[in-house]
Amino acid sequence: MRILALDYGSARTGVAVCDETGTIAVPLTVLPGVDTQAGFAELLTLIEEHQPDLIVVGSPTPLAGGDNAQSRRAQSFAVHLRRHLSTPIETYDERFTTTMARARGGRTPLDARAAALILEEYLREHGPAT
Repeated sequence: MRILALDYGSARTGVAVCDETGTIAVPLTVLPGVDTQAGFAELLTLIEEHQPDLIVVGSPTPLAGGDNAQSRRAQSFAVHLRRHLSTPIETYDERFTTTMARARGGRTPLDARAAALILEEYLREHGPAT
């Protein structure tokens, strides 16, 4: 099962994918402005190229629980994405992934590394993609 993860942000959205076995999450790219018509079209094209069986959208859950402005924007983006795709879409808590990606370092863009961390955590929690 191929899963594509998004570290959603209004300015930049990191994208990562996993292999068919669901064991390796790979940072893919960073897309600017997915809230714009052009940016959203670019995201849809990327999704079409990779043909994921599932899309996971990172949504930061506040430490105190509930939601905040950022998590509401991510949830709203997931709803918008669902209106344009038949691919199942889930949201997943992504708090601290950018901080963790920064600490890990690497040459891949930060937001793509954060998306890979979201995907790694999702795969760890849900088991291998089958």
